[in-house]
Amino acid sequence: MASGANTYVDLSHTIEGGMITYKGLPAPLICDHLSRESSRGVYAPGTEFQIGRIEMVGNTGTYLDTPFHRYEDGYDLSALTLASVSDVAGIVVRVTQLEGRAVDWTHFTSAPVRDMAVLVHTGWDRHWRSDAYFEDHPYLTAAAAEYLRDEGARLVGIDSHNIDCADGGERPVHSTLLRAGIPIVEHMTNLGALPDGGFRFFAVPPKISGMGTFPVRAHAILSPDA
Repeated sequence: MASGANTYVDLSHTIEGGMITYKGLPAPLICDHLSRESSRGVYAPGTEFQIGRIEMVGNTGTYLDTPFHRYEDGYDLSALTLASVSDVAGIVVRVTQLEGRAVDWTHFTSAPVRDMAVLVHTGWDRHWRSDAYFEDHPYLTAAAAEYLRDEGARLVGIDSHNIDCADGGERPVHSTLLRAGIPIVEHMTNLGALPDGGFRFFAVPPKISGMGTFPVRAHAILSPDA
């Protein structure tokens, strides 16, 4: 780390055309709305632009869930407070040596979660863009979600396929955290590059009315003395 300089750690997957984030949801379509070649007929000689177009669902890549994703009366992306997703003190909870799949409340008892962005490092991102990513992934238990809610976590993120067990239709972790107004960031990556604490976390989506989820450029900033 350079003396006197912050270090920026990217925690997001790249969104690519045709990429499947969650089986059953469509992949993004990325194309030109205006190509550079076509723009030559619009602008002065020697001046050209590209205007891109993307068609995708909100649950694409590394994305943030707001309560509206789960609850009709929950706040949406346009009502998300910047204080909950920008320049938040962060901690990493390491469960890469997990026995089984379930991350229970006891994994969080030694961590100062109040007012923190709590990032759960499972290491599952190593399977990204493979069939293994969708099967038998680590997840939080209902009791873990209740603990994080009761202890006052500001945001919860995970580098796994789903913060909930997706074997059935129940989603107790989404239900508990989002009802409490706690945003969730799923499909994170590179959490192994972070220290256990002492960093600032950012995961700001666009300000969109009527949507509950959207991709974010999740990242952390480490100060020189971190």
